[in-house]
Amino acid sequence: MSASLIVDGAIARLTLERPEALNALNRGVAAALEDSLGRLEGARDVSVVVLSGRGRAFCAGNDIAEMPALSPADAEALSQRWQDIMDRFARLPQVTIAAVRGYALGGGCMLAAAQDLRIAETGATFGLPEITLGFNPSYGIARLLDVVGGGHARDLLLTGRTIDAAEALRMGLVTRVVPDGTLERAAADFAADVARHPRGGLAATKAIVADIRAGRSGDAARAYAAALRADPEARARIAAFVAKKKRG
Repeated sequence: MSASLIVDGAIARLTLERPEALNALNRGVAAALEDSLGRLEGARDVSVVVLSGRGRAFCAGNDIAEMPALSPADAEALSQRWQDIMDRFARLPQVTIAAVRGYALGGGCMLAAAQDLRIAETGATFGLPEITLGFNPSYGIARLLDVVGGGHARDLLLTGRTIDAAEALRMGLVTRVVPDGTLERAAADFAADVARHPRGGLAATKAIVADIRAGRSGDAARAYAAALRADPEARARIAAFVAKKKRG
């Protein structure tokens, strides 16, 4: 088992399970994430997914030990497989949150960037060291450009340098930074705050953002109308809000 998925009400916890390898990404992790994504795609009661790594690292990147044995065709197929996994996170109806402790390097940095939101401990480290080894990051670049902007993304891509959580926050790579030792509780509270909102509105908003990122216009008006017409939780909340305003 290279990843585990635990569902607790509206919140799911997806955990990378290779602590002995700093949760490095290999074919086993890819298969486990694909299985978990399939389960989440049909999990209609789940609103938020928290992605984290077991042990002292979120993810140290792709498993370099796999690389020497890859033929060019194998390398291309594996890169495409990981790109597909990143894209599937973007298409999930749930809001996804990366909870980062320790290293988020290379593919691990891209995996964090693939999530909707990111929370990190003060001691977390981010970077894309591929260039220092003589090759380029092979997936997730478009998403990184979207999250942190062209200048910061090029800095990370072309220098190979690592940055701490404070600089990642300034870049926009992470959403929140919390003291070391508090990540699990802070991530749970963050997820609970998001999960309090009606799932239909969260899913519709995420879908519109994905459409716009993909170059499609995104039909926000239609999604808005559908939510008002078909989502009983949204209708109930609107009615309660109106009633409260009238009483006020």
